Amino acid sequence: MQFSLFFFANHDSKSDQDKDKYHLILESAKWADQNGYVRLWTPERHFHSFGGLSPNPSVLAAALAATTRNIQICAGSVVLPLHDPIRVAEEWAVVDNISNGRVGLGVACGWVPNDFVISGKQKDFESRKDIFAEHTSTLRKLWRGEPHRVTNPKGEEITVQTLPRPIQKELPIWITAAANPDTFRQAGEIGANMLTHLLGQTLQQLAPKIEIYRDAWDKAGHPGDGIVTLMLHTFVGDSDDAVHEIVRDPMKKYLAGSLTLAAANLASVPFLQRPETIDLGALTDDIVDETLEFSFEKYFHVAGLFGSYEKCLDMVDQVEQVGVDEIACLIDFGVDEDIVLRSLEKLNVVRILAGSDDQPRQYGAS
Repeated sequence: MQFSLFFFANHDSKSDQDKDKYHLILESAKWADQNGYVRLWTPERHFHSFGGLSPNPSVLAAALAATTRNIQICAGSVVLPLHDPIRVAEEWAVVDNISNGRVGLGVACGWVPNDFVISGKQKDFESRKDIFAEHTSTLRKLWRGEPHRVTNPKGEEITVQTLPRPIQKELPIWITAAANPDTFRQAGEIGANMLTHLLGQTLQQLAPKIEIYRDAWDKAGHPGDGIVTLMLHTFVGDSDDAVHEIVRDPMKKYLAGSLTLAAANLASVPFLQRPETIDLGALTDDIVDETLEFSFEKYFHVAGLFGSYEKCLDMVDQVEQVGVDEIACLIDFGVDEDIVLRSLEKLNVVRILAGSDDQPRQYGAS
């Protein structure tokens, strides 16, 4: 099992006057670079407090590339239908050069209608799945240096090649999926890695989707197996009770922000099966608090990397058994930054023990 750090802070947890908004990201990135972590994941925000520190993941990625030496720098994720793939290829080629070939790119279809004001075309939201497939293919070709035919404002067809040229010949790419098995199949067919989470799905529900992905990968004749990366909210501490006390309020506030984003966009939330059945008018303050409490307990017990060494190692075992290759640890969900930075050493114990052959005999289910 590989470990990486994932960032997706809620901007509301920061003050507008805070001069150190990026302190946790930069310091934890340098720490991860020196301690055997494989990747850093930078988000692309919605027009919402979620991800508000990263309006463009390539900008934050460039800063991380310049302050690290070993770790891969990844987008988690670029919403490709919002952008011209020419711009995406050139921005990330800059990061690839700054990092000396350490870029990876998570790409997503998008699901928040307001985000699509960036594309300037209302129809792009309805056509986003087709645009995503086209842009993904074009992005990979541009990265290789293949000529790309476009039409300029005068109606003239021209051929463009992006600059600067990246260090890596091929772009390491992850497709971001919520709960749609077809996305897993498509990723396997095109030879892309997978980035997923446990919003709206359990590990047991994720397992057959990973099987679909591996089967499609094999049938397409791609070498290797691909990488399945699972994002998990993460905090490791001395005991389960102590961690529960530390993360409960910050995580509930974080989930409240997520709830407002989802509630405003129910029709397109990718991990809701029947959004039309949700009556927002019936969501009283008490019901909302009960929902947040239930959601927190779910994340703490079965959908996050929370608690003592024993509890976290048990979760790692479960994740590995369903076919996941990498846990992307989301650490910036609102716990005090100094406490988070101190807790990273305990996370590293989990990472080291998870790679030990005798770990399952020492630490089983707790």
